[in-house]
Amino acid sequence: MAEVGAGSGGSSSSRREEINGAGLSSMDSLESRWVFQDEDDSEIDDEEDDDDYDDAPHLAGVDSDDEDTQDQRLIRTGPRIDSFDVEALEVPGAPRSDYEDFGMGRKIVLAFQTLGVVFGDVGTSPLYTFSVMFSKAPINGNEDVIGALSLVIYTLILIPLIKYVLVVLWANDDGEGGTFALYSLICRHAKVSLLPNQLPSDARISSFRLKVPSAELERSLKIKERLETSLTLKKLLLVLVLAGTSMVIADGVVTPAMSVMSAVGGLKVGVDAIEQDEVVMISVAFLVILFSVQKFGTSKVGLAVGPALFIWFCSLAGIGIYNLLKYDTSVLKAFNPVHIYLYFKRNSVKAWYALGGCLLCATGSEAMFADLCYFSVQSIQLTFVFLVFPCLLLGYLGQAAYLINNPSGEEQPFFYSIPGGMFWPIFLVANIAALIASRTMTTATFSCIKQSTALGCFPRLKIVHTSRKFMGQIYIPVINWFLLVVCLIVVCSISSINEIGNAYGIAELGVMMMTTILVTIVMLLIWQINIVIVLSFVIFFLGLELTFFSSVLWSVTDGSWIILVFAVIMFLIMYIWNYGSKLKYETEVKQKLSMDLMRELGCNLGTIRAPGIGLVYNELAKGVPAIFGHFLTTLPAIHSMIIFVCIKYVPVPMVPQSERFLFRRVCPKSYHIFRCIARYGYKDVRKENHQTFEQLLIESIEKFIRREAQERQLESDGDEDTDNEEDTSLSRVLIAPNGSVYSLAVPLLAEFGSSSNNPISEASTSEEVTADLPVDPSISDAEHGLERELSFIRKAKESGVVYLLGHGDIRARKDSWFIKKLVINYFYAFLRKNCRRGIANLSVPHSHLMQVGMTYMV
Repeated sequence: MAEVGAGSGGSSSSRREEINGAGLSSMDSLESRWVFQDEDDSEIDDEEDDDDYDDAPHLAGVDSDDEDTQDQRLIRTGPRIDSFDVEALEVPGAPRSDYEDFGMGRKIVLAFQTLGVVFGDVGTSPLYTFSVMFSKAPINGNEDVIGALSLVIYTLILIPLIKYVLVVLWANDDGEGGTFALYSLICRHAKVSLLPNQLPSDARISSFRLKVPSAELERSLKIKERLETSLTLKKLLLVLVLAGTSMVIADGVVTPAMSVMSAVGGLKVGVDAIEQDEVVMISVAFLVILFSVQKFGTSKVGLAVGPALFIWFCSLAGIGIYNLLKYDTSVLKAFNPVHIYLYFKRNSVKAWYALGGCLLCATGSEAMFADLCYFSVQSIQLTFVFLVFPCLLLGYLGQAAYLINNPSGEEQPFFYSIPGGMFWPIFLVANIAALIASRTMTTATFSCIKQSTALGCFPRLKIVHTSRKFMGQIYIPVINWFLLVVCLIVVCSISSINEIGNAYGIAELGVMMMTTILVTIVMLLIWQINIVIVLSFVIFFLGLELTFFSSVLWSVTDGSWIILVFAVIMFLIMYIWNYGSKLKYETEVKQKLSMDLMRELGCNLGTIRAPGIGLVYNELAKGVPAIFGHFLTTLPAIHSMIIFVCIKYVPVPMVPQSERFLFRRVCPKSYHIFRCIARYGYKDVRKENHQTFEQLLIESIEKFIRREAQERQLESDGDEDTDNEEDTSLSRVLIAPNGSVYSLAVPLLAEFGSSSNNPISEASTSEEVTADLPVDPSISDAEHGLERELSFIRKAKESGVVYLLGHGDIRARKDSWFIKKLVINYFYAFLRKNCRRGIANLSVPHSHLMQVGMTYMV
């Protein structure tokens, strides 16, 4: 919790608006507390209040005047009395993009970083694509070279350019890319998440920005309904996402191995005495250096290697033009796709085998999407179209021109085609580019793991944010060293570039196919485009990728099975963690304490209430957790003030700080029990000082209590009719949580929403209004009660804050299946024992911690 902020409350002015049918204008949920809603949806908020106590009477729904034509009623939406969003008047709006309003110099720097971070993988594919292709289908004539070149050209056009740059990049989740970003986007539009912790209030977050399917688009509505009602489809969707993510992680292993070994392999061209064993040893040293500098961050390393990669792309283009002019320009006829047909006709099965090598020219396409969180869509598109793609085409055309005249150089066509005097400089640049390419997929892996952790599908790990400005740039130490170990195993056990290339194809294609399916769902559910376009997309690209996949699977026995095994292990880790977390949450929901029991215990909770504040961390978004009963029976006394703190991730990249917290009472006021729900997106940073958090928490509690009292007063005052214009103007006043006073004579947030740069002008300070307004002796008791509660909170804070942590473990019942016992009692228990605890981000000293363990049988 970075800051205990405020919300979009303070819009109580709308309860004083004229409610005369058309006289009530429709406003955004963040700007209005009252909207018309169908009767079918009238109970949406009641679901939130089932287990919490609100002793303030809710204002009844006001019927519309046009009851005969509209089956609607006026209800309150957005943050309510029990919300913790209390400073909307001070918030100009949702956070703007990190990349807006950059000057030209900053954009140039960003372009270099884009080259260094995003395009390293696809940029180094000319090092090995032709060598792997011709190892499976040797050159038997010029037509073979032109056919293979035609395959590469159209693979580059279809997959990286059309599919990813022009289509998939637009399926981002508010600037976030990758399989889990797609899953999050789908979860936001349909309730397909298996973890049942969603709240109706989550949809009020401004970054949700739901595009609700319109009534005429029945197809989207039917798909949404089908996804939400079918447990099988929900599980299948999760399996697809986890499979895609596991392939991304596997890609993070094989990319460094392939890129570095292919670059270092150029030594065998420049130095005859170098053997493959020496190439492996040098590659191992390079990989250790690569993963060691990963901790310095994307901005620092990206800026350092961006110019190097720019030189690499220029070198590719220069060598390609040189070879075209020197050897043979007839290779330009490879742009005619008929040569693909002739290539398959000449080589038959061998050409099908060569498809696995051809796909390597498109490696790095998924990295462009996964690394989207680091840069904007437009910067990636422009850089690819105007720099990367032309340089790659020229590089492949030049290699093909060289091979037509020198077919014996098919083992290392890139290094053999380098002009003699330029070999060592280009060799050096190629190795630097290979290290950059390795880093590209590693950063993409970090992004995917962070997203999966936030959405409950990966154990919590330490995440280091490497940039003060861009919060998406991260480093995960455990994953970094884990990838290094597995990468070294792959390099040492599979020393052949061809075998590693096959493994590379398996990992890349696995991610591509999952992305195709998820983007298809996004097209149907969210974009709502023509069904013919959707079917054309999925049939063409999924069919193309399945064809490539059949080719690489045919050679899986040559050593590339190691990557498949690794991907399966990562899939099982994610699935077991999600399965165990789901069982744990469902069990906690079933065993939560009933409100009847809390009322029977009384305000002392059946024990002694000692001065102080107890923060009970739990995962329940509603109800009193069973672990709290364990505290009551275990501890000799409980704190005079209890706050249940629930850290909850919602399927959005970022939750605005002003909307992060929800606050409400649990039990009657005399119990002094509150609930704080801290909502985070999967891109949000959680690293706070516990003292700052405590101070902000108490300040926000006081604001919440003041606002609660003010709204009750407004509700009670609203029942009194008056014909006196002056009295009406005096009553139309709202005291904001920051102490400022605003007139309710006009819709409060209408002015606010129209100009986010100009804050609402303050009429006066609260002290000034107190002197001018008539004092009503009838509310003195309420004021005294408010001051007593605020004084109670301050005294509790002075007595100290203690963090009450309940470690709830789960064990399978004795009558459970053997597989379930194995998964829950051993695998999930091992993962939970070794993962990072959520409280670690607050750096709470041990003297302020109190822990109680509890075991649930599932």
